[in-house]
Amino acid sequence: MRFEELRVWQEARVLVREVHAALKHMRQDAGLGDQMRRAAISVISNIAEGNDRGSRREFRQFLIIARGSCGELRSQLYVASDLGFIDGERFARLSRQATSVAARLSAFIATLGKTS
Repeated sequence: MRFEELRVWQEARVLVREVHAALKHMRQDAGLGDQMRRAAISVISNIAEGNDRGSRREFRQFLIIARGSCGELRSQLYVASDLGFIDGERFARLSRQATSVAARLSAFIATLGKTS
């Protein structure tokens, strides 16, 4: 299966767009914004790379890394919210999206673990 067909990849793609849109005008802390963008991109990139590696074991490991990047992004969302760079509504929406992607990744990881 191509990575573009994976629902978790599609959901991560939406997350990347939403993070970029949320941070479009964030100029107060460019470093934090860049790190948040990289974390979101890491999620989608690791799903794709793992899928294309060809081995279930490697794919599982890349999904674990992608899930870790979801956690990194959620933590950074708290910082951005605490510092007033994003509002509460946007924080809640992005946090829910990142949590949803992480949950989907966890389910996928569990499935791959059972079949390998």
